[in-house]
Amino acid sequence: MTHLKNTILFLGLIISFNAYSQRDKVEYLSNFDEAELRWGFYLGLNYNDYTISYKAPELYPNAYIETEPKMGFNIGLIGDLRLHKNINLRLEPGLMTNSKTLYFRHLGTAMDSVREANGTFLHIPLMIQFSTNRIHNIRPYVVGGIAYDYNFASNFNNPDDNYSGEFRLQKSNFMYELGVGMDFYFYYFKFSPSIRGVFALNKELKDDDTANSPWTKPVDYFGTRGVFVKFTFQ
Repeated sequence: MTHLKNTILFLGLIISFNAYSQRDKVEYLSNFDEAELRWGFYLGLNYNDYTISYKAPELYPNAYIETEPKMGFNIGLIGDLRLHKNINLRLEPGLMTNSKTLYFRHLGTAMDSVREANGTFLHIPLMIQFSTNRIHNIRPYVVGGIAYDYNFASNFNNPDDNYSGEFRLQKSNFMYELGVGMDFYFYYFKFSPSIRGVFALNKELKDDDTANSPWTKPVDYFGTRGVFVKFTFQ
């Protein structure tokens, strides 16, 4: 989490520096936003955790799962359609990797209580971006929409489950995504850093085949909650 905080601080310094340095400067790419369709790419970091809720505590009084997420990476493409001078429709397909270690604290042995949840995702957000009017070479915006994730490493089709040490997740997941960002116009390109929050809508955990599994039976909801930092180039 410290690395993500440092990245966000660095992002804030970039925004502050550019906001100061671009006062009274020549306006670059003055007609850039008038194009109906634009393309670009992005790089980024993600820090994804899980939100977990449990079924009736009187039935599972000791159930508790602790997660230890690690920093992941994002890379992808952007298709940007101009709907209005301040509104754009964006498709942002890309790949996302991250990993987490889960500790089932209500289980006794290390063999039973520790599982790895590694993921390589096809992440496809469809977003609406609302931008302010341009201020010299700066343009703030907010963005929101829905996303589809396909987890290549879900282990979904594995016939073994937690009883054999195999942790399984759903292949397909749906999320909503919200964020804020800033466009910076330079001589040759537009650079847009942003911070996004992503929130799963469906339960991502695949239940074990045994009905009373102590790993999956107590779990009511198991879904991603994460933060992305994106650096977009157009």
